[in-house]
Amino acid sequence: MRSLRLFFTSVMALVALACAGWGLAAQGGRWSVRLDILTHFAPMLLALSLLPAIYGLLFERRGARWLLAGLSGVAIAASALLIAPEYLRPASSPAPEGAPGQIKLIQFNAWERNDRPGESIQWLKAQNPDILVVEEASLIAPALKRAFRGYHVSCGDCSVIILSKARPVTRDVPVPPSADELPPPIAGATFRDNHGEFSVFGTHYAWPIYGGWQQAQGRLIAGLLNRFPKERLILVGDFNSTPWSFSRRREDTLFALERRTRALFSWPAERGPAGMGLPFALLPIDHVYAGPGWRTVRAERGPRLGSDHYPVIVTLAPSS
Repeated sequence: MRSLRLFFTSVMALVALACAGWGLAAQGGRWSVRLDILTHFAPMLLALSLLPAIYGLLFERRGARWLLAGLSGVAIAASALLIAPEYLRPASSPAPEGAPGQIKLIQFNAWERNDRPGESIQWLKAQNPDILVVEEASLIAPALKRAFRGYHVSCGDCSVIILSKARPVTRDVPVPPSADELPPPIAGATFRDNHGEFSVFGTHYAWPIYGGWQQAQGRLIAGLLNRFPKERLILVGDFNSTPWSFSRRREDTLFALERRTRALFSWPAERGPAGMGLPFALLPIDHVYAGPGWRTVRAERGPRLGSDHYPVIVTLAPSS
């Protein structure tokens, strides 16, 4: 029994040490895009960091308990430092449910391997959105256009597509400033309502594992956004980065827009073989940004469909 407890204590100490090392290394994401990859897993790291502390409290005493508590404490603190700013950041004044001039916008990565496109389209149609932005839309686009007959279609290369009830004033996406890296797929449209014109852009970033590419795409998007009035500008998409990454925080500032999704976990949503997928999402990587000319009525996640992403539904109302 003693040797078994020693084994479990050693395993818990290694877990705590690994979590502490991971959490401290992730702080280096401030300066390194490669270390910034570690930040995306902060919630999972936090949950794992609690195990050695709980084990030590329940089964150990004296020195071993303090060792496990100390290592876990470092790991918990490092993880919390990454996550806390997302929940503590100030939010704009919410709009009441009955605010006039509301628009309902849905952002959805349809996924190229969507095994239930019909179910996805049926749900999207039932939501009756004013604006629908779909990424990885190439395969689902024909059926989507048929289902949304009467909507106006705007697309860049049609990997990203925007469908809208209102007819766009323009559908052009100005070419972003030149850079060494290829820009992400982009679609855009400008609309006019009683408050004037506003533009909507949808995009889909690369994964963060390709060192520096995602950050270069962010700079390109920022350059594009700077060509438009920010007051009522809207940007949505699958950014493949979480709010606790330093890259996402830098872009929050760079875009000069407010991110209306707060820790809204959207991936993965895939049911997996025989429906054995995870019962919950692990990463919030789908985001909606809007300028100060919009107030948020609500921001919520849709149901699990045939994609590996959950849809994101944001309802906005004009600020005045």
